[in-house]
Amino acid sequence: MPAFLSCLSATHGSMSAMKKMLKHLSSRTIALLGVIAAAGAVAVSLALASRSSAATIGTGVVNIRTVLGYQGGAAAGTGIVLTSDGEILTNNHVIRGATAVRVVIPQTGRSYTAKVVGYDISDDVALLKLNGASNLRTATLGDSSTLRVGQQVTATGNAGGTGRLASVTGRITGLAKTITAGDEQNGSEQLDGLIEMNAALQPGDSGGPLYDRAQRVIGMNTAASVGFYFQSTASTDAYAIPINAALKIVKQIESGNSTSTIHVGGTPFIGVQISNGGFGFGDSVTGGYVAAVVPGSPAGKAGLAAGDVITAVAGRTVSSSDDVLSALTTKLPGARVKLAWVDQFGTQQSATITLANGPAL
Repeated sequence: MPAFLSCLSATHGSMSAMKKMLKHLSSRTIALLGVIAAAGAVAVSLALASRSSAATIGTGVVNIRTVLGYQGGAAAGTGIVLTSDGEILTNNHVIRGATAVRVVIPQTGRSYTAKVVGYDISDDVALLKLNGASNLRTATLGDSSTLRVGQQVTATGNAGGTGRLASVTGRITGLAKTITAGDEQNGSEQLDGLIEMNAALQPGDSGGPLYDRAQRVIGMNTAASVGFYFQSTASTDAYAIPINAALKIVKQIESGNSTSTIHVGGTPFIGVQISNGGFGFGDSVTGGYVAAVVPGSPAGKAGLAAGDVITAVAGRTVSSSDDVLSALTTKLPGARVKLAWVDQFGTQQSATITLANGPAL
């Protein structure tokens, strides 16, 4: 502005020079306005980004409710939000046997139906995807490879299935631990490489985050839930799956490729409840003992009944209920497989069935 005033006070004899200066100033003013406009656009963009960030939903932790249609029950657990559009990490045993899964964002009134993208039975990890979710707050993930015994941790979850998140604090008491978990059908599985802690977890905490002091997720709580328990004598012990191990399984599921332990996609359903033991043939027959058959299911239509023993699936000999599950892991609904079994009268039977779509194993 001082230069402009100086030009206005110039004599008539310098008008030509003044016009040149005005022309130059005008072009500079336009350029400057362009800079201001660009700066304004950046400011608006930053404001919108800030507003978008402020509008994220939840805390990165969700409650999970399942309907166990074939068992006539329900269960509750917890999940960790991995992506803003609703990828949820949880324990496989949280969604095991579920015919419907609903995820609730605590304290928001929002809930979503969820599908099971994939799961790993042997490592107790599952990945869900919410239908129609967006702008969810995601959990901040840490690095479980740096953990040490004695480190303070905080476990958060849907303790008791109340729908309200609660937290308990403790310390890591062991690393790379192995435990055996069992279910009501006499099945069992061994979980390896776990974080052991003295935080008092409760049913419903399963699938929730284990935080370090900086509120980074360094593990996924693995606690007892409906029909799933630890065979441990120390009641104060609790366990979590290291987050690095869980995320490695998530990446495999996201790749879309099933393995001998990781199932991706819809769960094949034959319609039987199987367990180890209960045979009526002494030790002469091994396999998956059929405790119950769902009416109208592929197994029911094929003629299987309670008391039978499944001895082969898709040409693969099975000697336990775990073997039956493993043989089905790489199959998808709609596939045709041959079942072989010994009925309760000791007669060898076989039939080819079409797998239906069912709850997670």
